[in-house]
Amino acid sequence: MDNYLYMNIKDYKIRLEEPVDWQEVESLTREAFWNVYRPGCLEHFVLNRYRSNPDFIPELDFVMEAGDRIIGHVMYSHAKLTSDRGDDLPACTLGPISIHPEWKRKGYGLALLKFSLEKARKMGIGVLCFEGNIDFYGKAGSVLASSLDIHYHAEPKDDPVPYFLAQELIPGYLGGKEWTYCPPKGYFVAEDDPESFESYEAAFPAKEKHFLEGQLPQFCQSCGMPMMCDDLCGTNADGSANSDYCKYCYKDGEFIDRVSMEEYIGMCSQFGAQAGMTNVEMKEHCRKLFPTLKRWRNK
Repeated sequence: MDNYLYMNIKDYKIRLEEPVDWQEVESLTREAFWNVYRPGCLEHFVLNRYRSNPDFIPELDFVMEAGDRIIGHVMYSHAKLTSDRGDDLPACTLGPISIHPEWKRKGYGLALLKFSLEKARKMGIGVLCFEGNIDFYGKAGSVLASSLDIHYHAEPKDDPVPYFLAQELIPGYLGGKEWTYCPPKGYFVAEDDPESFESYEAAFPAKEKHFLEGQLPQFCQSCGMPMMCDDLCGTNADGSANSDYCKYCYKDGEFIDRVSMEEYIGMCSQFGAQAGMTNVEMKEHCRKLFPTLKRWRNK
């Protein structure tokens, strides 16, 4: 198949990604997502690891070019929906979809999205589920997934979940049933293997991480405290800000309290009133939360 048969109108061209593109596309993805949803980003690492994931769909792995430069990229993954009775329905998800910052808000992202959706439809994909902004994805036909009776696994069943979207590409594919969606495990590779992510990220040019309005909620990866501004960041050995840990846990590249997780749970449980809990409730909350945090994971 000729990769360049797809689209070549106006001032851009869409084709399948090739191995020679990988480094450029990962750098593009990093630029597109940096400080958007969190200080820094994870999406370029997700993409790097996903290409070898069996859920990856190479036929829906597209780059957009302007001149001799790649300015956009989108990938798709197999997924599934599950009914209350335990039935599974094949589905797909998409993303990351990236447009270089210099080309954003000029219609390129929507063109890439619509093009890839049409290719997915022609492949026989019945439904897409994904997290995103309805103001953008709605222009290509996506709706709140709750309106199609698709529920997000991590939210209350009756919650409309404004960031959880879906698009039925084959009319009637959902069969009038209720379904639940959980993102494929491959999207959590950075959280599951933070050491590999840090090693991968270190190969890129250094960029400043910042907390910005509109980002997803972020929490200290030692104590779980909400972190909403740069002033709450801990510091690395060179004095730079560390957005993973708060200033009450981490200073000059070291943890302030060198204790075990159980000892730290005991310390933090004394601040239950500040979190609207009794100290007993706070301790139970910390026992559930701390094993999921970067500092304590796998310990």
